[in-house]
Amino acid sequence: MLKTRVITALVLLLVLLAALFLLPQRVWAAFAGVLVVPAAWEWGKLIKLSRFGGGLYVVVVAAVCAVLFGLTRGDTPGGPVVLQPGGLQSAVYLGASLFWMIVVPLWLWRSWLPRARWLAGLTGLLVLVPTWLALVELRNLGPLLLLLLMSVAWISDIAAYFAGRRFGRHKLAPSISPGKTWEGVLGAVLAVSLYAALWSLVGQAHFPHVLKSMRFGTFGMLLFLWLLTAIGIYGDLFESALKRQAGVKDSGALLPGHGGVLDRIDALTAVLPVAALVYLS
Repeated sequence: MLKTRVITALVLLLVLLAALFLLPQRVWAAFAGVLVVPAAWEWGKLIKLSRFGGGLYVVVVAAVCAVLFGLTRGDTPGGPVVLQPGGLQSAVYLGASLFWMIVVPLWLWRSWLPRARWLAGLTGLLVLVPTWLALVELRNLGPLLLLLLMSVAWISDIAAYFAGRRFGRHKLAPSISPGKTWEGVLGAVLAVSLYAALWSLVGQAHFPHVLKSMRFGTFGMLLFLWLLTAIGIYGDLFESALKRQAGVKDSGALLPGHGGVLDRIDALTAVLPVAALVYLS
């Protein structure tokens, strides 16, 4: 299983890197949509939509992304298609950030999840659409920046997995995800701290503007990446809670050794909108 998981991860990484650094912006937006479409289908399955209802839900998610792209893009003569910064995007990121920082922790603490299909469907829109928008807009700032931000979730996930397997004793949320431990969380924090130190040494040009002007910008960057780590863990736990409510182990079976697309982007759905709020608002 681990071998299959590693092979799949390497293939996905190579495809992502090629798309991230080589595709024109308009095609990258479509590529990001290709990630969201199967995730929307899996979300529909988790909230028990029928096959027709799930297909309709995918169309709705894709349509909302397309409308956002149409409302916010700026075509420059002879230049690339980019999304122009504005209040609409800021509102999207702010809403998603408040959801992940306030609503999701409260729901998990109270052991409550949206059961009404209309509310669960709206929740999926709030999870998936800001993720797509952040993928597109952060890439406008530079492929490397987007890669650095996505790496926070990946490093945290990998470190938590191995630290939890080696040292895990105290369960983080046994009623939601029995395999996650506080030792895994500590491993994630330590790994991200090392990553933040490396970023500070060689990549200060990619700090958010709000931190570049601060006297303690490096410490601020560490706090920022810790925040993204914590929010990514909430994203992981929230998807785990949805799967437990739906009575399934994985959101899908598209990715060998990894389950579904949602299983792989659960932390990113939380991390990227918050990062976009900081970088783009």
